[in-house]
Amino acid sequence: MADDRQQRRQELAATLEGRSDEEIAQGVVAQGADTVLDQIFAGMCEAFLPAKAGSQSAVIQYDVNVGGTVHTYQLKIAGGKCELAKGPSGPARVTLAIQAADFLRLVTGKLNGMQAFMTGKLKLTGDMMFAQVMQGWFEQ
Repeated sequence: MADDRQQRRQELAATLEGRSDEEIAQGVVAQGADTVLDQIFAGMCEAFLPAKAGSQSAVIQYDVNVGGTVHTYQLKIAGGKCELAKGPSGPARVTLAIQAADFLRLVTGKLNGMQAFMTGKLKLTGDMMFAQVMQGWFEQ
């Protein structure tokens, strides 16, 4: 399963190579933003490492802007599980707001999270220290 996930990630990274933000966003829209994002967030749930989170629980919200439309997803971490919720279904410990192209680069490893934050490509609200910790809760 991890090998399959890694292969999908590499394939996605290859499709981003050399494309502008606009070209990437157009591609996401053409494929259906919900379809693309649903697959990515489902993969994030699969990549969750319960041992890293331990007994902690949290709600992590992502606001991904695709062509001016914000798509909200929440990852609910509790009891060693990661569950996906589409839309804001409750308060989040941290919210990450990002454009679609940068989000795809982030999840494929083409964009460093700290660098994205420092350059304003990734905006965080809520518990900033937790945002650094929770990165380790998912297989890279």
